[in-house]
Amino acid sequence: MRLFWLVFLSVSLTACNSVYLKPDSLDKNSLIFARRGGYSMERSIKETMENRGYKTTVGILKSASPAGDRETVTIPVKARYVVRVEERQEILRPIWCVFNGFWWWNFNVSISDRTNGTEILSWRGRGCANSSVNKLNSILDKLEIKSDK
Repeated sequence: MRLFWLVFLSVSLTACNSVYLKPDSLDKNSLIFARRGGYSMERSIKETMENRGYKTTVGILKSASPAGDRETVTIPVKARYVVRVEERQEILRPIWCVFNGFWWWNFNVSISDRTNGTEILSWRGRGCANSSVNKLNSILDKLEIKSDK
């Protein structure tokens, strides 16, 4: 019976992710557009990509509503990739994520190539903050075009 509860607890604490990607399809030297702002996952994606040497942009603000809930931006013509993130507000889970960043994220991430209109990453995920960023780094390792080809 103890073994059952140990296995049940282990499985229930794992994060759930569904990832579809096209390996060797992300050019590290190309400009990437990502929306400004966002909750933790959107900010973490921009920060992680910049730390890995990507050039990111949030575009040029053309207009914003008085309430600040709607913006119109111009995506630079040179931006080859677009990162789109939809996420729920993060939840503080100090017990669940005690050794993994304390915050629980629930998100959808998509990266598309504007030159040929293909989606190179579709990721539906949820999990603790640190494990989600580690998973992002693992995904970017697979997506990047290898220079030794």
